[in-house]
Amino acid sequence: MDDLILAEASAVDDEQGPVLVLDAPALATALADDLSTEGRTVLHRSDLLTDETEVPATADVVDTWSDPRLADVRLVLLRLPANLNALDELAENVAAHCHPDVRVVAGSRVKHMTRGMNEVLAAHFGDVRASLGVRKCRVLHAAAPRPEVREAEPTWPRTAALDEFGLSVVAYGATFAGNRLDLGTRQLLESIIDLRPTAGADRAVDLGCGSGILAATLARNGWRVTGVDTSRAAVGSTAATAAANGVEVAVRRADALADWPEGDLDVVVCNPPFHVGTAKDSAPAFRMIRTAARALRPGGELWCVYNAHLPYLPTLRRDVGPSEIVTRDRSYLVTRSVRAQ
Repeated sequence: MDDLILAEASAVDDEQGPVLVLDAPALATALADDLSTEGRTVLHRSDLLTDETEVPATADVVDTWSDPRLADVRLVLLRLPANLNALDELAENVAAHCHPDVRVVAGSRVKHMTRGMNEVLAAHFGDVRASLGVRKCRVLHAAAPRPEVREAEPTWPRTAALDEFGLSVVAYGATFAGNRLDLGTRQLLESIIDLRPTAGADRAVDLGCGSGILAATLARNGWRVTGVDTSRAAVGSTAATAAANGVEVAVRRADALADWPEGDLDVVVCNPPFHVGTAKDSAPAFRMIRTAARALRPGGELWCVYNAHLPYLPTLRRDVGPSEIVTRDRSYLVTRSVRAQ
């Protein structure tokens, strides 16, 4: 797929200004050394920290969409995200902040592409077309940013009222579940809704914090909370949700709790992912459990929610300590694990 994106991009590249690569570390790596010899810069921005750290130092990270270097970008490459909200936010920002002559070259496996992707791009660009499929992959081209998009106020992040729990939820496009309450998080939220700190035991982390619903709830209950996620969108959403609800939550973009001080935390709550992109993969969840165990003090608690068919309970008992099922239904179960001495 990357080869196809690069080939399609070379056909429309006017060889002016920097190239922006979004959520595609291998593409940024492939371009960085080649373009540096031509005096051109590769800029890259990834939602996941793990993707961002794969890109060599010869490419520059774009931390904010207000970065002035974006005004000279005439070519943007990306792998199409399956999440249409994520694509909408990316397309909106590219159309608003890059050069008026910018061209977007976005690819994916055909089996993961939908008509909705074309429609999302067409909301921000006047010219959208699809390439011919090659080796089960295809590229979408977008150009001619719509003037009304360039002149409008940003539409992301977006806010929704979670009246049942008295919360306002704010989310950027790539955030898991957006500003909605997914079923798994609902189960965990209902289980910890009355969880409160005790004297000298008030340090909590929402690991994989997403939109910050759990973090805001814990903070409202009196915990000193940090929201941790590898997703740039998630930590931004958690900070915005905390602000919208008038509570204080620190945020940290990090690879699980690998760098957290050992034995420092009293409570960790976690709704771990079991997908990486479009592929099922429990490795991130197992890493979250292991690093949470290390960060918890003896007697500290890890509260998890996960799909009932996933084999996490033996891992929790082995890596954390005694674990019990707090609640379950046909789809999800919530467990409470106590860090062993």
